[in-house]
Amino acid sequence: MSEPSSESRGFRISDADRERAAQRLHQALAEGRITLSELEERLAVVYAARYEADLRPPFTDLPDPDAIAARPAIAVPADAPPVVLRAGMSTIKRSGTWDVPARLRLQSAMGSVVLDFCDTVIPHPVVDIEVDLGAGSAKLLVPDESTANVDDVVASMGTVKSSVPSVPRPGVLHFVVHGRAGMGSVTVRRRYRIAGRYF
Repeated sequence: MSEPSSESRGFRISDADRERAAQRLHQALAEGRITLSELEERLAVVYAARYEADLRPPFTDLPDPDAIAARPAIAVPADAPPVVLRAGMSTIKRSGTWDVPARLRLQSAMGSVVLDFCDTVIPHPVVDIEVDLGAGSAKLLVPDESTANVDDVVASMGTVKSSVPSVPRPGVLHFVVHGRAGMGSVTVRRRYRIAGRYF
């Protein structure tokens, strides 16, 4: 049996198209529409896809099966209340599977906040993080494919470091970090893997 012609399969797709489709599947998992094993099976189809038609099968039983089409980045509503994490002089850490809100506010006088976003499903295309640090610190460990902008963090005597691309890309998770660091520090980076453990 001959392979369908390229005309019947539509245009060739780009890496950005595959990433948008993958993001939609992750969202379906977060909504409870598919299981983790189904996500893995469907992602394999998405990343092997070459034409538009190849991307349709993983979405046939999901709402809005044409969600692979390009869509603008969704801004975080200005009136959405942030989830506030107050460290004081203690340490707050989130890792593994946790519920990531669209907006976060990190407050730390002399304590530390460590947020690992790598092992959980994030349904929001943009995560807005406001920092309010005295002499405290905030460390954000972000997924490999994500981007993060820290340009609006003001550090009077503190430090702001990011080793992550700052320009958002379609279909890729983006972090917007802003606020003040005072004498504290803000660090955004990928995770390091040493001897099979992540740091």
